Amino acid sequence: MLSKNQIKRITGLHQKKFRNEQQCFIAEGLKVIQELFHSNYEVIEFYSTNATIELDHKYKSQIITESDLKKISCLKTPNSCLAVFKIKPSEAISCKGLTLVLDDIRDPGNMGTIIRLCDWFGIEQLICSNDTVDVYNPKVIQATMGSIGRVNVIYTSLNNFLGQTKLPIYGAFMDGEVVYNTLLPKDAILIMGNESNGISAEINSMVQHKISIPRFGKLLKTESLNVATATAILLSEFRRKF
Repeated sequence: MLSKNQIKRITGLHQKKFRNEQQCFIAEGLKVIQELFHSNYEVIEFYSTNATIELDHKYKSQIITESDLKKISCLKTPNSCLAVFKIKPSEAISCKGLTLVLDDIRDPGNMGTIIRLCDWFGIEQLICSNDTVDVYNPKVIQATMGSIGRVNVIYTSLNNFLGQTKLPIYGAFMDGEVVYNTLLPKDAILIMGNESNGISAEINSMVQHKISIPRFGKLLKTESLNVATATAILLSEFRRKF
């Protein structure tokens, strides 16, 4: 049975303030937890309602009741296990390869999906503006399905980062050059903007190449694509010839 202090400490990790204070985050579901356990994230605690579940023969779970799991879970229907991991220190920014940049992405589901896309397309570095949703938000962690363990996510001033890079800077716009007609380099920066407002005016001025995904519907009434969907299409195009 979990103590009141344990419950308070773990539920505190639902909020960014307390994640920053404790330098820890939570993950739920065996698949996500196992993926993180076998990455370079350090597991601090592992709770389960099933005595047969263990991360490996050296690290067994602390058995708790379903009632206790509901108290500490972020999910409406909790999975069978929850783990607390240590937040790792930020890594240095690399100035080579294809780098994805997020300008004020706010939806945790989009953020998590984009991290999975980075993992799929071999994007090792994801640069985020400081107002982009926290990568350790439980909903983000859940949506990554463990891919967070293989993608280096860095929060920084986009102005400073873009102002110093020597890589060509591409940005996704509704009125940009059709991406299928664009010769895309192997090493570049691709910027994706906010779900409602797109790339901010300040960052817009630093974009060297504006690209877009064309609409093919007869009525052309669709306002825009979901940012994660658009990211998948554009990353596929960047990777297609290499």
